[in-house]
Order: sequence, then C-alpha cells, then structure tokens
Amino acid sequence: MSDFSQSNIQNLLLRALAPEAFDLLQATMQPRELPVQFELVAPDVPSETACFLESGLASIVATNSDDESVEVGHVGYEGMAGAHVFLKVDQTPNRTFMQVEGHGISVPVSALLSMAQRVPSANDLLLKYVHCCELQLAHSALANARYTMPGRLARWLLMCHDRLRDRDLPLTHEFLSLMLGVRRAGVTNEIHILEGLHAIKATRGNIRILDRPKLEDLAGGSYGVPEHEYERLIGVPIRRT
Repeated sequence: MSDFSQSNIQNLLLRALAPEAFDLLQATMQPRELPVQFELVAPDVPSETACFLESGLASIVATNSDDESVEVGHVGYEGMAGAHVFLKVDQTPNRTFMQVEGHGISVPVSALLSMAQRVPSANDLLLKYVHCCELQLAHSALANARYTMPGRLARWLLMCHDRLRDRDLPLTHEFLSLMLGVRRAGVTNEIHILEGLHAIKATRGNIRILDRPKLEDLAGGSYGVPEHEYERLIGVPIRRT
C-alpha cells in the first residue's frame, strides 16, 4: 500500500473524495515527478494513467491540422490530467503537458473508473470537475471574443496565481504566447502595459504578481465564474485572496 493519506494530500480533488473512494485508490497511487514539458496526456493515444497534480502547472493544448496551437485549459493542484476518461472516451486529440515543474500522483485509469463505478458520490464529484473544465474553456472563448488583450492576460495570470500559490510565476513569453494565441512580440507589449500599471513585474522567465486587485479589475468579468463554480461544486476554495 502507498504511503499517501487523505489528510496530507495537496490535490483538492483527492481530498474532496469520499474516504471509501480514496481508500480504493490508495494502493494504486504512485508519486510522479513532473518536469517541464513532461507529457501527461498524449494526443490520440489511449490514456492508461491519470495524474492528480500536487504542485506545478499543466497546459491543455488544442492543435489543428495546420499545426496551429492554443492553450485551452490549465490544471494545477485543483485538478487532474486525463479527466476525459470520465466521459467514456479513452483518448483525446488534445495534449496536456507541464509548463511549470511540479509533482503529482499517478493512478491507473482502470482503477479510477472501477472506483467511480463502486462509489457513486465520487463519480458525481469527478463529473462535476469535468463540468468545471468545460466552463473554463467556455469562458476562455468568451474572453477571447469580448475582452481586450490586457484583460485576457490578466485573467490567465490570475488563473496561474491560483494554481501555483506563489506570487512568483515562472512563466516564459513563449508560454504566454501559447495561452493568449498571439505572437511573442504581442505578449511583450501586453506585459509592458501591466507593468506600467504596477500590477506585475516581469523578469526573464518569471512574472511577479505585485497587485492582484489590479489584475482582477483588468480582467473584469472574464475571471471568476469558473472559479466560483468549482468552489460551489467541489466544495473547496481555489481563488487566492
């Protein structure tokens, strides 16, 4: 049996599981180091394991036949990579990989689905998490269509801040470009705008959050609805104060 206990787990989903559901998974849990660029979900490959992040930040990226890519979701300690398996699909065209190094807990998909079948409340909880992921994607589309670039950047930084739990965010311009779907030069300009407002301080490979309320003002209504829904359905806070 693994050394994991529900009381010291950092992952919010695992902590929110009914104790009997956690006990069913415990013997199958394996610690996993997650370096930058580590691939958690390979596109169009059946998923054999799912990973519950304890720290770090993963990106869910959509890529089309023209090799155009954009980030469509974040995963941190609030969630898991491989949630598509709860929709009865074994693979997805999207790729999930680590943008900020961390560690997590790997669980075989077979054990996860067996547990969900045996404990209906756990199945319900994990489907609620899938709903939260879909809502995050929907509000990314809303932000892209209706909000300015500084507001969109502020939203993504707030989401990263929530998941990394540190005001120093080790984010590269390349990553921010992928998040926003713009060229790197455009990202640099938007970072300068936020720096001019004294909301952030950017150095090579790092963005420091100086004034979160200013970022929240910039993001406006593009930030908050998915986070509120996560807290309502999963029952634990994710937004930093």
